[in-house]
Amino acid sequence: MRIQNSYRVLFLLLPLFFLPHTSRAANQTRLVVSNTPGQCPQAKFTKIQDAVNAAVAGDTIRVCNGVYAEQVTINKPLDINADPGAFLVPSSVQQNSSSLATGDAIAAALLVTGASNVTISGLTVDGINNGIASCSPRLIGVYFQNSSGTVNHATVRNFKLGVSFNGCQSGTGIFVESGSGGTSDVEIANSSIHDFQKDGITVNEMATQARIRNNVVTGLGPTTGAAQNGIQIGFGAQGTIRENTVTNNVFAPCNAIATCDTVATNILVTQSDDVRIVDNIVGISQIGIFVDGNNSVVRGNTAFASTVFEGIRVEGDGNTVNDNRVVNGGEAGIFLAGNNNAVQRNQITDAPIGILKAAGSAGNVINGNDFFNVAIEVQDPPLASLKMKVVAER
Repeated sequence: MRIQNSYRVLFLLLPLFFLPHTSRAANQTRLVVSNTPGQCPQAKFTKIQDAVNAAVAGDTIRVCNGVYAEQVTINKPLDINADPGAFLVPSSVQQNSSSLATGDAIAAALLVTGASNVTISGLTVDGINNGIASCSPRLIGVYFQNSSGTVNHATVRNFKLGVSFNGCQSGTGIFVESGSGGTSDVEIANSSIHDFQKDGITVNEMATQARIRNNVVTGLGPTTGAAQNGIQIGFGAQGTIRENTVTNNVFAPCNAIATCDTVATNILVTQSDDVRIVDNIVGISQIGIFVDGNNSVVRGNTAFASTVFEGIRVEGDGNTVNDNRVVNGGEAGIFLAGNNNAVQRNQITDAPIGILKAAGSAGNVINGNDFFNVAIEVQDPPLASLKMKVVAER
């Protein structure tokens, strides 16, 4: 009898739990933006920023087909859903923020600051008309600062300066950063990032998390300007880099080991631990995957056409490099420096040396690897670290 009475109380209480959720959903509003007459008759805004300003937390903004020549700042939870053919193309990009780590002036086409649960879907963000003619402010496409959310099925392109300024450490597609006691947690998925000057995707600083998956990130090819990195997680940030295709980040002056002072990378982890790099395809760069950190996992990747240096390079302790396929390495297929790392079950094809293990490293496990068209399978050279030759974005 007591059990039956308990169930009656439970059933009576259930509607009370569901009512707040229903009420909250009913209060959400869908705002529509269009600057093309007659295309979206329900549109009440011609600018994305005007809709953002009018929205309340949790609203959805539909961006209709068209070219929107504006910068946008979002500081509240919103869903930005763009129709096919919706382009954010600022006619000029002005400073609207500063880096939390360095204080450098930043000009972002789309800035998300101090906001949670911001979704940007389907939008093309294009910096072709950025108008910046100096190294400052730093040019960025989409900038999440102390914010969380998702970038999905987006295109971010043409964030680069003119030829006279191609050596500036500026021009990044998507940048995620935390600081001043804030946090960031962002997913970047199913997107295309290309024609950037410095980095395609950068995730930096402690208290920053990112899941970077199923994107295509394409560098400029051989360049004498800023040394490019396709995807970077650094300076205490953590995250997962999974199932991306990253290619064509090449620093042209780096063409020989003895004279190469700067390298470009497709995937770079610098001064960060516990990062997972899984099932990516990387190719055409000085180094395909470079991990400078501890306890990271590099698994199931395909690295090809690494000019000068290696397909995979790991410097740190406790890292796992398993089940990767490395084809056509420059100096070697895999380079290892550090202690208590595991390099197992990799397939290395067409390289002068299969695995270079730096002298002085201890406790490493290297076994179960397959070598094809490799003159020397494993060698312990007294090579210097490349840490200072990678130009990470900060």
